[in-house]
Amino acid sequence: MRVMVLVKANEDSERGDYSGHEEEFAAMGKYNEELLKSGIMLVGEGLTPSSDGKRVAFGEDGAARVIDGPFAEAKELVGGFWIWQVSSMDEAVEWLKRAPFKGASVELRRVVEPADFEGKISRDLIDAEQRLRDQTGQQG
Repeated sequence: MRVMVLVKANEDSERGDYSGHEEEFAAMGKYNEELLKSGIMLVGEGLTPSSDGKRVAFGEDGAARVIDGPFAEAKELVGGFWIWQVSSMDEAVEWLKRAPFKGASVELRRVVEPADFEGKISRDLIDAEQRLRDQTGQQG
């Protein structure tokens, strides 16, 4: 199963201020090396501050409205993410417990797979979803 690991932003990451964080970056680099060597980490990236971002809000009529960052409440924003391939959510939790975070909030969410739609939408739509994933090289 694939799991998305969402690392919450903080005030420093929202300012784009990484000075004084070299020790944390070095520890995270070592942790990422462990994840890669184990075959768990498929993707992992940090994100720029929300001041560089945009949100698109869709009305009930489908009309899109663009909202420029920054966005309030850094603790509610995503500052980075990983996608891991694990055998279970418990395995993901155990790996995350080894992360060198201090004072952070991290969320784990299972990535939806086509099989999750069995009995909920038509087989044709499930097969179409799988074909799209196959074209992009995604598992599932």
